[in-house]
Amino acid sequence: MNVQRRSFIAGLATLGIAPSVLSNDAPALVRHDVVVVGGGPAGVCAAIAAARHGADVLVVEQGNCLGGMATQGLVGPFMTCYDTTGEVQLIKGIFDEIVRRMVSIGGAIHPSEVRKGTSFAAWHTVGHDHLTPFEPEALKFVLDDICAESGVKVLYHATFTAPMMEGNRISGVEVFTKAGFKRIGASVVIDATGDGDVAFRAGAPCELGDTERACAMQPATMFFRIGNLPETAVEAVRAKYPQDNRAFMTLLKQARADGSWSIPRPHINIYRGVKSDEWFVNVSRLTGVDGTEPESLSNGETQGRRQVRETIAFLRKYVPGAQDLRLLSTASTLGIRETRHVQGEYVLGKDDILEGRRPSDSVVLCSNSIDLHGGAGRSGTLYIAVKNGTSYGVPYRSLVPQKVEGLLVAGRCVSATSVAAAAIRVVPPCMAMGQAAGTAAAMAVAGSVAPRGVDAAALVATLRADGVAI
Repeated sequence: MNVQRRSFIAGLATLGIAPSVLSNDAPALVRHDVVVVGGGPAGVCAAIAAARHGADVLVVEQGNCLGGMATQGLVGPFMTCYDTTGEVQLIKGIFDEIVRRMVSIGGAIHPSEVRKGTSFAAWHTVGHDHLTPFEPEALKFVLDDICAESGVKVLYHATFTAPMMEGNRISGVEVFTKAGFKRIGASVVIDATGDGDVAFRAGAPCELGDTERACAMQPATMFFRIGNLPETAVEAVRAKYPQDNRAFMTLLKQARADGSWSIPRPHINIYRGVKSDEWFVNVSRLTGVDGTEPESLSNGETQGRRQVRETIAFLRKYVPGAQDLRLLSTASTLGIRETRHVQGEYVLGKDDILEGRRPSDSVVLCSNSIDLHGGAGRSGTLYIAVKNGTSYGVPYRSLVPQKVEGLLVAGRCVSATSVAAAAIRVVPPCMAMGQAAGTAAAMAVAGSVAPRGVDAAALVATLRADGVAI
């Protein structure tokens, strides 16, 4: 029994949980070629890609649906998938397939039809061209269908507890379910937890937050959706206060002055949804939340919902036509922007992004701007667009962690500095990284090599053949 599992068992014992349910004789599930831990944007695309390339794939997801931050976290719309000119769609592949499937059932608007400076983009211009409005419920249905068609197996309500290690090689994972512990063997494990949980517990070096800012992490947020707010009502406020470059800035100053606005943000990010009276709202500012600590997360969830209520009260009080708006849903999990950064064979840095560098082993091309919340003070955001070129590349080496064999990472926990991760943490790049990781995992299984030994040139060629724009 490993040290982590003994500590976990000891902790549960203090809660009065019988040791018998934690027996070391917990049954193992059938071994799989690839196990993906986390069914969010990166994980689901990794699973689909690996399965389509012939691997037997299982996704382990602690929630009850796929999509992660895009479904459970209500993080929408999808940020840009185009280059900085707004002329070339960079992120295609499985991401574009998912979007088009949602469009076909009326659950999304394709990014080719969505331009910057509009209500779909919260009237932002820089870095917000060609976003993708979508319905979270439509995304759940589409991901269910694509995974079933691709042969992906999914185990919901399963929480990762520990890696199964053979020396420095991960050979599977242990999870906890309603039926107790289960052991799942794998040739390759993909960490798509967002927090680098698997890599960290397997012994891969990680950095928590920004080490140059005393381990500060970007503030969390509680996304929510509202309905019955006519677009004309919002546009009328913007017309009345043309000096505001962001939504409701003048009204928020008034609300702060009269004591009815305490959230430390000077504007409200409100993105129009697929329906003209429905909006995704991103305004809560939850500083000091550590997404790797349950107590911190718990407090953040409570504070987030309080800020949701405060925002709704503000809209109803100050925006004519908003008195009858409806709260459709709050996210079932906090929007976490940053926790661990797994240290890989290459650490993507700020200059890689701003200078538009494209390493030869790039498996993703994107143009997403550095979006470092809390990077300009408690309420401010450091936002920097690509300076040279029209895009930059994420190398395969950033998906391969140091010191641990048999493991790949995908999503916001990939190997990048805090500042660089602030650009690639959004959904389209995460989906693209997932597709790359899943394809590489399948190639590793087929070639009986470790992920570190996958030929990068062959991987890039395979991704291109699958419709990835690199």
